[in-house]
Amino acid sequence: MHVSAVVVVVITAALFAWSLLSARLQQASLTAPIVFIAVGAALTGLGLVDGSGAPETLAPLVETTLVWVLFTDAARMPLGQLRRDVGRYVRLLGVGLPLTIVLGWLLAAWLFPQLGWWLALLLAAALAPTDAAVGIPVVTNPVVPARIRQLITVESGLNDGIATPLVMFAIAGAAAAAGLEGAEGPGRAAVELLVGAAVGAALGAAGGWLLRRARRRGIAADDYVGIGVLALALLAYAGALAVGGNGFVAAFCGGLAFGACAGPRAAGELVFLEQAGSLVSLLVWLLFGAVAVPLMFDGLGVAVVAYAALSLTVVRMLPVALATIGAGLGRDTVLFVGWFGPRGLASLVFALLALKGLGPLADEVVTVIAATVLLSVLAHGISAGPLADRYGRGASAATPEPGEPGGSSPVRPPGD
Repeated sequence: MHVSAVVVVVITAALFAWSLLSARLQQASLTAPIVFIAVGAALTGLGLVDGSGAPETLAPLVETTLVWVLFTDAARMPLGQLRRDVGRYVRLLGVGLPLTIVLGWLLAAWLFPQLGWWLALLLAAALAPTDAAVGIPVVTNPVVPARIRQLITVESGLNDGIATPLVMFAIAGAAAAAGLEGAEGPGRAAVELLVGAAVGAALGAAGGWLLRRARRRGIAADDYVGIGVLALALLAYAGALAVGGNGFVAAFCGGLAFGACAGPRAAGELVFLEQAGSLVSLLVWLLFGAVAVPLMFDGLGVAVVAYAALSLTVVRMLPVALATIGAGLGRDTVLFVGWFGPRGLASLVFALLALKGLGPLADEVVTVIAATVLLSVLAHGISAGPLADRYGRGASAATPEPGEPGGSSPVRPPGD
């Protein structure tokens, strides 16, 4: 994608304008994804950019974004504080997420038989992760019980890392089935996933241990710790690639290990991580508007719209309902958690990685992912504020559900 000086001016002006108006725009249900998708689509619509070569030329941005999102989401999880509701997290991630992938896989194979099983699996796995930042009022509105906000946020922070191995496995399988040059096949991909997990966990644990010791000795300045953590995320990714492992799995496992070994975070470290993640996220949303939205409209059809709508409703909400049976959550809470499973940044990055790895073979998958994410951005972005207020008032007026109201603060949502 050729980027002219005019495009740079528009992008940087949009970033600056968002920094000035973000609070007011979010109050009007104009979330960051909505705004930056519109900016990206406008750039393409006005002929200022040609997105045809974007998957290759902007691959470093896309890959770096996924590395940082996976690492920081995993590292941000205060695992020691989550024991109280661990059963609910296990239900959503260990039961609900696999059911969502299987149901989405079967639906994709039915609606798009021409894709084959590998691409259908890729579609289902890429759309399984949720993104709390798309419906950010849900996880920032204090009217919503704290433990429900935390439940949604923790699920969003971990399910992208859990889905990543399956996405990479499906891409490898689809490439091998199509006979693409350089395709390694699912067997080799499985080995790479294991190597990546081991390398990432080792580097993350070592980095966390070193940072903790440096803090105790007073030799680590808070102003630079955040930079070091971002560098550690890239080190886990690059280190895994250097020994033949999967870098994305390494980033996620590295973040989990780092979070377990680094001890309490410094305030400056958290601010730096969140702002850096927010910046690259905004750029990916803009890239989505410039590249994937035009591609989506070219291939839009009844089956695509049907899959997008079902993916956000039945494919998400039915597994959540089944997974939370016996979890002590009332009907309104199950519906609320089920609906607020928006698709966002991880799905976009997976789509762009599929384009990079599979080329035109992935066009239809990317079209469906783009349609689903766009529908999610609009539906969840617009409904987040009103439904959060309505649910929160109902939860306050009703008899509290067992264990639902809590005094703990929710985990901060991923950067939007």
